[in-house]
Amino acid sequence: MKETIKILYHSKEIEKLCYVDGKSDWIDLRAAEEVEMKAGDFRYIDLGISVELPKGYEMIIVPRSSTYKNFGILQPNSPGVVDESYSSDEDVIKMPALAMRDTVIHVNDRICQFRIVKHQPQIEFFEVEHLDGTARGGFGSTGKN
Repeated sequence: MKETIKILYHSKEIEKLCYVDGKSDWIDLRAAEEVEMKAGDFRYIDLGISVELPKGYEMIIVPRSSTYKNFGILQPNSPGVVDESYSSDEDVIKMPALAMRDTVIHVNDRICQFRIVKHQPQIEFFEVEHLDGTARGGFGSTGKN
């Protein structure tokens, strides 16, 4: 079943949202403004859209895998979460960006991506004296191989 998401485009210059055929179920977001940043600068980059998500859903926004290589920016709050209450015309989606080097981002550059997911179900925690799993060596232990 397909869900419907209302979208308001604030820019006529950016391409409309769409799936990249056969490659991913993530959807790219594009810069809706020309941005010039110096190393160390922080700013919110306008992505040119507002959305009205269905009740019970949220949007998860992360940088594209090539964003750092191409533009030298990081998304400091990565991942970003937009819930269904952020749904008015004035609630414009933006990417927080920290420049690690001098950079220029042009209108329509694909800088981040999103997916829509259902809210996590309510979870009840059950305290135990030990867990039954086998030790894997701790956080970050998967190594380089």
